[in-house]
Amino acid sequence: MDVDDTEIRLVPTASENMLQPSSISERNMLTNGALLKKIPKTRVRSKSESISLSAYEKERNVVGNVVKPAKDKAHDRKPKNIKGQGKPKKSGAGGKGTWGKNGEVYEEEETNPDDPNYDSDIVESDDVILYEVTPDLSSAEFDKIVTPIIMEYFDHGITGEVAASLEELNITHLKHRIVQLAVSLALEKKGAQRELVSVLISDLFGLHILAEPDIEMGFQALMNSLDDLKLDTPDAAHVLGRFMARCVADDCLNPIYIEQHLEHPDALSKVSLDVANSYLQMKHGLVRLDTVWGLGGGTRPVKTLVKEIDLMIKEYLLSNDLSEFGRCVMDLDVPHFHHEIVYEAVIIALESGSDYTIKAIANLLHHLSDATMITEDQMISGFERVFDIISDLVLDIPRAYKYLDSLLDMCCRVHIIPLSLRQKAPSRGRKRFVSEGDFGISTKPL
Repeated sequence: MDVDDTEIRLVPTASENMLQPSSISERNMLTNGALLKKIPKTRVRSKSESISLSAYEKERNVVGNVVKPAKDKAHDRKPKNIKGQGKPKKSGAGGKGTWGKNGEVYEEEETNPDDPNYDSDIVESDDVILYEVTPDLSSAEFDKIVTPIIMEYFDHGITGEVAASLEELNITHLKHRIVQLAVSLALEKKGAQRELVSVLISDLFGLHILAEPDIEMGFQALMNSLDDLKLDTPDAAHVLGRFMARCVADDCLNPIYIEQHLEHPDALSKVSLDVANSYLQMKHGLVRLDTVWGLGGGTRPVKTLVKEIDLMIKEYLLSNDLSEFGRCVMDLDVPHFHHEIVYEAVIIALESGSDYTIKAIANLLHHLSDATMITEDQMISGFERVFDIISDLVLDIPRAYKYLDSLLDMCCRVHIIPLSLRQKAPSRGRKRFVSEGDFGISTKPL
C-alpha cells in the first residue's frame, strides 16, 4: 500500500478531551488557558483544536456585551454603560459617601405640593414672621460676662464701648445688676474708679439703657448685701451713701427714694442713707457732689491737679499732719505726676525762706520717700525742674540759691536724694569787682 492511500485518523487524547469546552461561557473562562496558546505552524493541528479555535474566532467577532456569571457581578466595579473605569472622580465631589466640593452651596429647595408634608396654609399665609431670639442670661452668666467689661472700662474709661457691649446682651430683667455689679467692684477701688462708675451710670441712664427703677433696684440690692460688702470694704456703707448722693446730683435717682427709705431702714442701710442725705442737705451740695470722689485720677486736667497739690502743701504747713498728707496723695492717684508734688513743695520753701518752712518741707519729702509714696526717679525729676528755672526765680527771690542749698543739704543727709544730684545743683557765681583782674592786677590803665 502506498503512503498516499493511507488513511490517517486523529484520535483525541484524554487531556485534550478535558480541554474541550462544552459551552460558550466555558470557553470565555478559558481564554487565558490552553485555547489561547499559540500553536506552532509546523505542527499538525488535531481535530479538537481546530474546532475549538474556529469557535473562538466566531465568538470574538460577535458584537455585544460580555456576560459574566452572577457570582462575579457583585464584585464588578465597572459601569454598566461601558464608560469609565469605576474609579472615583478626580475632583472628589459628589457621589456616594462624599460631602461635595469645598465652598459648594446647595440651592434652597422649593416646596413641592406633592410632598406628603406640604401644608398650603403655612405657605400661603403672610402672618408668619420669623425672629431670631437670644435666650435670657442667668445671674451667674451675667456676672461672668459683664465683669470683664467693667474691669476693662476701668482702664479705657470709654462709656460708649460699655454701652455697645451691653446692648448685645439679652438682659431685660437683669439691668439692675449693672448698677449692683459696677458699684460693688468700685468699692474695692480708689476714687478715680469710683468716679468712672458714677459717670457710667449717668451715661447709661442718658442712653436709656438704664431706667430709674433699675437704678433703685440696684441700690436696694447693694443695701441688702452690705453685710458681705463690709468684709472686703469696711467703709462700704459710707461709700454707698456717696454713690446714691452722686446719682441724685446727676438726675439719675429721685431724692424721694432716699427720704422714703429713711422711714424704715435697718442698721446698715441707715448709715448709707444718712450719708447720702447729709450730702444733699449741705449748702451747694449738688455742686460739691461733682467732686465727691476727689480731684484725683489721670483724667483730671493738669491745672486742677496742680491747684489741688498746692492746697495740700499749704494745709500741711498749717497742720503739720504727715499721715493726712499721705492719704491725700493716695487719693490723687496720679503716680506719674508725683514730681509735681516735689516741685511745688520746693518752690513754696524757696518763696517762704524761713527755716521752719524749709525743715517742714524736708520732713515731708523724707516721709513720702520712706513710705515709698514718691519714688526716687520722681524725686529727682522734681528737683531737676527747680534747677532749670532757678535763674528766673532769683529775680523774685534774691536768696533762692542759698535756700536751695540749705534744703538740698537736709535732703542729702537723710538720703532722700543721691549725692550726684546734690553735686549737679546750680550755684550763683560770686560777683567780681573791677580791682580783681587776672593775676591780681587791675586792667584799668594808670
